[in-house]
Amino acid sequence: MNIEAFLLCDCATESGGKLNVLGAFDNIFARKMPILHPACAVAIRIRFEKIEEGGHNVRVDVIDEDGKAIIPRLDTNITVKVGADIGSSVANLVLNIQRLKFENYGQYRIDLAIDGQVRGTLPLNVRELANMA
Repeated sequence: MNIEAFLLCDCATESGGKLNVLGAFDNIFARKMPILHPACAVAIRIRFEKIEEGGHNVRVDVIDEDGKAIIPRLDTNITVKVGADIGSSVANLVLNIQRLKFENYGQYRIDLAIDGQVRGTLPLNVRELANMA
């Protein structure tokens, strides 16, 4: 399997096999804490080879510097089927996150695990916005 896209973004959709992504980011700026980020999405595109057909568990964790989850684990199962006339197939996943709350400035991360094995990690920095004069 090959992870072709794994992004934190403002929004994403999947339509007819196309993954549409708007506003990928890795920094959130805030004047004070705590902060509530109103909405974002994790967009994932995974390519599977014919030999990998079947069911797969996909898990996404959003964690702080101490390894503590800041939202409930996002867990789903996908079934991959590769057509007889092609060598691979893709699975697009969009996980919408509403009201993402950060208690502190710091480094967070988003982990992607497939079948229990971490396959990707995204950094997410929550940074103080300096007062502009």
